[in-house]
Amino acid sequence: MSRYYLHIIKNLVTAIVVTLFFSCKNDFSEVQKVGILQNQPIGEAENIDLKYTELQDDTTEVKLLANLLSPKMLDYSNRGFAFSEFPDGIELKVYDDDNNKTTITSKYAIFYTETDIIDLSGDVVIATQNKDTLFTEQLYYNQKLEWVFTNYPFYFKRTTGFTKGNGFDSDKDFKNFQMLEMGGDFEFDN
Repeated sequence: MSRYYLHIIKNLVTAIVVTLFFSCKNDFSEVQKVGILQNQPIGEAENIDLKYTELQDDTTEVKLLANLLSPKMLDYSNRGFAFSEFPDGIELKVYDDDNNKTTITSKYAIFYTETDIIDLSGDVVIATQNKDTLFTEQLYYNQKLEWVFTNYPFYFKRTTGFTKGNGFDSDKDFKNFQMLEMGGDFEFDN
């Protein structure tokens, strides 16, 4: 009698194992779709006109500090290293304490949330209120340090002349800048 039950148990276990084996599919295309969904942006925005303002001390007056314009923004804050991507470029207008405007444009930009670094690329132009203009293909801006830098060739046009070379490092007002490698014509203030 025990042989009979042992035989039934073996058949039952075999049936369960075979059922489990054939019911589990390892569809690689489905596994790939899961990875793609995790790489998608958590949000998209079009025709952005974002204004960054600050309330003035002891008044109800609001001061405009910056204005970001972009045709498209992709929000990847769902990633381990969060960022916002601007695949169609940006125009950023930054205002100082005297309401002087500096305009920054590029064909592509990424803002890294954790490090406060903005990566601008593709025909990057920074034009200050003093008519100083920097042209380069890629530029990084560190918001915490208020510092711009690039290792790419640049052309820096000033009211006193122009400078060109490779690699540029400067404060946000271009008052304290350094070049990694000189090139072109130079004019210096006396």
